[in-house]
Amino acid sequence: MYFVQTFYEQHGRYLGLELLAGRAGMQKRIHKAEVHRPGLSLAGYLKGFVTARILVVSRQEIEYLKAFDSKLRMQRLQSILTPSTPAVIVARGYRPPKELMLLCEKGHIPLFRAHATATHLLSQVTFLLLEEFCPKVTLHGTLVEVFGVGVLIQGQSSVGKSEAALGLIERGHRLISDDVVRVKKKEASYLVGSGPELTRHLMEIRGIGIINVAHLYGAVCVRPDKEIDIVVKLEEWDDQHFYDRVGLDEKFIDILGSSVPYHILPVKPGRDVVLLLETIALNHRLKGMGYNSAKEFNVKLLETISRRQKKRVLRESHA
Repeated sequence: MYFVQTFYEQHGRYLGLELLAGRAGMQKRIHKAEVHRPGLSLAGYLKGFVTARILVVSRQEIEYLKAFDSKLRMQRLQSILTPSTPAVIVARGYRPPKELMLLCEKGHIPLFRAHATATHLLSQVTFLLLEEFCPKVTLHGTLVEVFGVGVLIQGQSSVGKSEAALGLIERGHRLISDDVVRVKKKEASYLVGSGPELTRHLMEIRGIGIINVAHLYGAVCVRPDKEIDIVVKLEEWDDQHFYDRVGLDEKFIDILGSSVPYHILPVKPGRDVVLLLETIALNHRLKGMGYNSAKEFNVKLLETISRRQKKRVLRESHA
């Protein structure tokens, strides 16, 4: 649940919001990540008008309302202000009509004033609400950026996720979050991972404790968030398990309805996990550029088999 009070506390200073009326309604819920200018609704055309959106009022609406007497202004405003209206914002620092202040105070609808333009408020408030309302999930793992590729390292506890990430950081790659990764699906298309504020830039290494990566390796080795491009699961090597040696069968994992390339990386003494993670990231970049080593090898293999079969048929026909 997202409340007007929460929105005001988080973004009020950034947007320059000043509360004028309706303080009693600060616990109203914001149900939609949408912002609306009344426009035609003030003229009486209410078809398709959604009351559960934040309203932004600017010079055009105020000048239009000034043309009416107080009774008609009250009627027009009552038609767009309902108990489900979360809040109203008056742009450009204009003084709102007294009827608007009265209705907001009486209906417990928070009324704010901001000095930004209506266009700026529409875009900024919409962006902030979309960030809040986008699908989210919290995953266990370590998120790092390797050669510009967002790699989410997962696996059982003590398999070596943090140690592998530390090795990557030592080679100049960047840490986003260790142990807990908050994932958001933005614009219904791509996933962005980040870490909790409390553990930002921190890693837990067994036998050492908590370390601050930004302090040890510099600010260049950390970043606040990153798009998740691939997921790599570390697991202990199992001699009974068959591991793919060609790479033709691409695996995917579902995160918030998005399919993300998925790799299982077996770990045992002697394997350079850091080097293997770098190779996975580079291979992913090559695939994005249209070059797939496994498929190219498969094509060459089939061509070789075909040529040998033709030669055998020719030899048999001459015999």
